[in-house]
Amino acid sequence: MNKLLLSLAIIAGLLIGVFSAGPFYVIDEGEQAVIVQMGKLVDVVTEAGFHVKMPVIDQVVRYPKRIMAWDGEQKSMPTREKQYIWVDITARWRIADPQKFYESISTVGAAYSKLAEIIDSEVRTVVAENYLRETVRNSNIIMERSGAVDALGIGVEIDAELTDSLQSEATYEPIQKGRRQLAEEILSRSRRMVPEYGIELIDVVARQIRYSDELTQSVYARMIKERNQIAQAFRSEGEGKKAFWLGRMDNERRSVLSSAYEKAEAIRGAADAEASRIYAEAYNQDRSFFDFWRAVESYRATMPQFEKVLSTDMDYFKYLYSPQGR
Repeated sequence: MNKLLLSLAIIAGLLIGVFSAGPFYVIDEGEQAVIVQMGKLVDVVTEAGFHVKMPVIDQVVRYPKRIMAWDGEQKSMPTREKQYIWVDITARWRIADPQKFYESISTVGAAYSKLAEIIDSEVRTVVAENYLRETVRNSNIIMERSGAVDALGIGVEIDAELTDSLQSEATYEPIQKGRRQLAEEILSRSRRMVPEYGIELIDVVARQIRYSDELTQSVYARMIKERNQIAQAFRSEGEGKKAFWLGRMDNERRSVLSSAYEKAEAIRGAADAEASRIYAEAYNQDRSFFDFWRAVESYRATMPQFEKVLSTDMDYFKYLYSPQGR
């Protein structure tokens, strides 16, 4: 009986020891793991759930299964024409082969360092092989005739002559690749180097590309010049239209005045004719009174300003001393 109890106690102790050592482990969703036995990788677990391992001997090394982001540091690098720009790159990646990942770099922190080394090198190479315009533009839309002004930010429709004027003053070199294609080229080059580390590189994106301080001033000066050219083109067009409308308005004014003068002269002529008719009728009714009245009106107009001494025997003064004109 004592031996039986002793055996049960030993078995119970062994079971407690085994369970205390942790023979079970759980892999969560979004996780994967490798099983390392005495420093040697013996298994890869990619399915979530409840799993069994050898207590004490087996070690579970967990890795994320989800897509992760790598954010590079903003760095200054030269373009093909030796113009320095600041480039800020970000990328998405994941652990595609846990076995290779463990055997080559082991930790996620080391993976970030390795990605920085690979991607930064490829970014610097691609930027140095291409002109500045390739890194900052995605298309040649700025060179299209219909969109030249819109690409500069004006956002209005203008005459074809004004567009031609702006085209002749602002010239742009065409691009062959563009910023988006350069990002694809960086991704393609980087992908050739990461599989040996068990990493899958999903994409590489230029988060920000900006000019150096020296180049920024040059770009601002060019932008100011372009805006001044556009403003001057609009001013010239406005002055031309102003001259056109002023000329048209002056012609219309002259036409209106001419028509009014013609009508006024016609009315004046009709009035003079009517006055002459009335005068003639009055004259014929009493000629002597008419002569007397005309002489008196003449005296009123001339005598107050008369500065000469003349004889009163003149026929002009016949009504001055005699109402009968004798």
